Amino acid sequence: MTSFLNRLRALAETQAVVALVGLALLEAIFAFLHRLGDLKLYVVETIAAGLAAGLLYFILLFALEHLRESRATLWVVLAGALLFRLTLVSLVPTLSTDIFRYRWEGRVQAAGWNPYLVRPDDPRLIPLRDAGWRLMPGPEVPAMYPPLTELVNRLTWRVLPGPVGFKLPFLMADLLVVAILAGWLRATGGRAFQLAIYAWNPLVIVEFAASGHNDALALAGLLAAIVIIRRELNVSTTAARASASSAFLAAGAMTKAFPAVLIPLWLRRAGWPRSRNGWIALGAGSALTAACIWPYRSAWPGILDVMAYYQSRWQNYNASLYALLAWFSGSPDLAWGAGIGVVAGLALRAAARRMDLARAAYLLTGATLLFAPNGYSWYFTWIVPFICFFPRSRAASAWLLLTILQFLSYNVLIDFQARGRWHFDPFYQWLTYAPFYALLLLQLLRARGPGLPAVEATNA
Repeated sequence: MTSFLNRLRALAETQAVVALVGLALLEAIFAFLHRLGDLKLYVVETIAAGLAAGLLYFILLFALEHLRESRATLWVVLAGALLFRLTLVSLVPTLSTDIFRYRWEGRVQAAGWNPYLVRPDDPRLIPLRDAGWRLMPGPEVPAMYPPLTELVNRLTWRVLPGPVGFKLPFLMADLLVVAILAGWLRATGGRAFQLAIYAWNPLVIVEFAASGHNDALALAGLLAAIVIIRRELNVSTTAARASASSAFLAAGAMTKAFPAVLIPLWLRRAGWPRSRNGWIALGAGSALTAACIWPYRSAWPGILDVMAYYQSRWQNYNASLYALLAWFSGSPDLAWGAGIGVVAGLALRAAARRMDLARAAYLLTGATLLFAPNGYSWYFTWIVPFICFFPRSRAASAWLLLTILQFLSYNVLIDFQARGRWHFDPFYQWLTYAPFYALLLLQLLRARGPGLPAVEATNA
């Protein structure tokens, strides 16, 4: 009997078994969300499920990190990543209606229009309207997504025009991020719990598999660029590899703008302007950028006006530091400018120091999120892959906590459905951000404990 109990105890302590149990429990939560169907009608239940999945996620990460590594665990994590996403992918997006905007812009292009030149509410486009037209956000403003996203929208409309079908390119990009991280971990001797940080993150799974947000495309491009640069630029970089990294970085920026903050650092790491390979790589990135822009070139004179309108119309939606700066200064423009100044300053500092690209992406993405005028929940998926590179960094636990607390922001849907008012409750914003900043401050103070030099704390 004692021998049996010892074997049972040893089995329970096996990392792969713990991962399997965690997979089953998380899948039960995602299956519950799938059964709810129209999630906007069950906002309270959705928030509760997201928070419950987050609690389980933290427990599993802790267990996987501290148990002895098992080769089978990586395959369990990969299987769970695929299963969780397949469970939610068949849901019609209701927590966010952005995918209906993607569909509209794909349909408009298929009809021969430039989405940067026509607004969805343009009377000339009435024959193109369908049931999804009324669901899309911002019908009074032309397209704001970067050109590569618009090209993907155009292609997807021709192949899979339905709301669920439109998720496919973004789900594939999300799974590509998982594959890139898995390959990097295997090549560098990383651990399975690092992959689980992204692959099993509840916010990532819900925002990409259930809601179909296009941010996964930018993450895939950026991660590919980082892996190439991290493995090669520290030694000797061929022109082909430098060009590939440049093209992937450009693709990320042409999908969602936030990877563009890494361009100054990338130029420095590529050896530009003194290196021939740096010039070749710059040419590759520029060529891809030009190819994406070219089909929409006639719209560029008016893009700045559209961006100015967007910035004045959509601001302070679930923001954190931006909201505080705007409140203290009384000027949204000052808050916006301060955020741009901080992020630009950090980008130039990273370039001057030739910082490791993954570490710089972690730092600059975090700064962008905190100073952004809008903090929609899916934006916080941007930070998660970089935590896989630095799981024991000072800010890692705080950022992961914030990704889970972002489920609270969906309370905005309750008032929106009842009164048609899109307003983030300041109380819920405090519930979302106060624990994050408190934990972040605690970790910073612990890192700068007695006898720990400032430089060492910075690199911890």
